[in-house]
Amino acid sequence: MEASFTLHFEDAQSARELFGPRDKNIRYLRDKTGVDIQTRSTSVFLAFTDRDQGELVRSTLIQLYELARTGHRIHTQDVDCAMRILAREPDTSLGEFFRKNLFVVSPKKTISPRTVTQRDYLASIRTNDLTFGIGPAGTGKTYLAVALAVSAFLKKEVKRVILTRPAVEAGEKLGYLPGDLVEKITPYLRPLYDALHDMLEVSKVQEMLETGLIEVAPLAFMRGRTLNNAFIILDEAQNTTPEQMKMFLTRMGFGARAVVTGDVTQIDLPGRAPSGLVQAARILQGIEGIGFVRFKDDDVIRHPLVGRIVHAYDRFARTDPEEPEHDPS
Repeated sequence: MEASFTLHFEDAQSARELFGPRDKNIRYLRDKTGVDIQTRSTSVFLAFTDRDQGELVRSTLIQLYELARTGHRIHTQDVDCAMRILAREPDTSLGEFFRKNLFVVSPKKTISPRTVTQRDYLASIRTNDLTFGIGPAGTGKTYLAVALAVSAFLKKEVKRVILTRPAVEAGEKLGYLPGDLVEKITPYLRPLYDALHDMLEVSKVQEMLETGLIEVAPLAFMRGRTLNNAFIILDEAQNTTPEQMKMFLTRMGFGARAVVTGDVTQIDLPGRAPSGLVQAARILQGIEGIGFVRFKDDDVIRHPLVGRIVHAYDRFARTDPEEPEHDPS
């Protein structure tokens, strides 16, 4: 049975900010929820058959309007963020959520979580000496960890930042790549450099790399070291062996904080070798000072167009399962 109601917004400028250019934000809400949304002047008319979706849209619009009235610019990603948060925790105040969880990483970057799980992840990193962030790509596991690492360094909470990954794809392939060892492994560490450059000016990153205040290195380089007063991030941890994971975890020294990230559905270890991340999640669960945060598919943050592309491919696979993959021309 279809239901409907109308929202009236008094502040015309805030209503226009909420709707977005040419009602872009309204169209996004309509596409994501299936709720029929029509605007007229500063009013919004909603019609829906799914009451939960109708209530989600109503709450999203009301709370984003209140944010707009405080001067907050409303972009499509804010609409997406609001929907994710309210879908998980309907009683959440978006204004309080953003104010409480907003933090300045550097003069170049300010960060706030975009899902409830991201909020819990940041809280775990702040309160535990070791945090495991486990879940699919695109959920912000590595990016947020790097943000907190840079923030901790700039606040002088740690003396250096160490970022590491296992170069699993290397093996024999490294020998075919040009350059010395550092040049061979750099492509595997590029995502970590990208995150750093988003937080700090390129010249600052280069200076910190040259002085050793930031170190980006393959996991094998961690063996035999004790890392004191450092913020340490192990990325792509699903591709560690149990021996490598134990080696990494026992590198923590006094004043160290560590974050381990990985996606257990994307294990690339050769010969079906056991994953150190999978084993660690079983062994270390419940130990004081260690936090586990598990991300889900609905925590993946995508450009809206990417979502439409994925849906198009899924639809194609369902309707044309036997379609040849080569170009018929």
